[in-house]
Amino acid sequence: AEVGATAIVNVSGHSFDEYVQVIEALEDAPVDAYEVNISCPNVDAGGMTFGTDPDQAALVTSELRTRTKRPLIVKLTPNVTDITVIARAVADAGADAVSLINTLLGMAIDAKRRRPKLARVVGGLSGPAIKPVALRMVWEVHNAVDVPIIGMGGISNGEDAIEFMLAGATAVAVGAANFVDPLASLHVLEGMVAYCKENGVSQVSELIGALEV
Repeated sequence: AEVGATAIVNVSGHSFDEYVQVIEALEDAPVDAYEVNISCPNVDAGGMTFGTDPDQAALVTSELRTRTKRPLIVKLTPNVTDITVIARAVADAGADAVSLINTLLGMAIDAKRRRPKLARVVGGLSGPAIKPVALRMVWEVHNAVDVPIIGMGGISNGEDAIEFMLAGATAVAVGAANFVDPLASLHVLEGMVAYCKENGVSQVSELIGALEV
């Protein structure tokens, strides 16, 4: 906030109360929006992940909607049978936007030691490998709900970002690429500008959902 940046804070919890506590603690802080991560397991419901059950996802969203007037962006997990069901549930419950996708559940094994490489055995897979899945889910959600979509999952250059917008994303986020190149987001932006100039696009918003199927 001190340097004029927009602050979107990721909110998570393992119970409804924890989500509420995070929001309440931040209401006096210079926060522009909340991204509600519903990929956490709900310990009160036996460890079921909030984001895999439409009723749980809607309940978290509606509960937080009563606690803040700031924009609520609900981050969706791809580890579901039909992501549009979850998207509709949170949109109906008051989400201002959705972001997708979160990481895909995966694991890694050390064959020599015959042990898992990750302390929790399973973990989140991100990066270019998940891009096709992310694009498909953004396209599905774009065709299912009317709220804005922040697309993410394997974006590493400008053309990747453009693909997400064509699939229906209003905005994009760059994650894993930043670990390879700290200036990745700037390079993605430069690539998007170059694409628009080369293809006669005067406003990047023209590309939102412009995929011809």
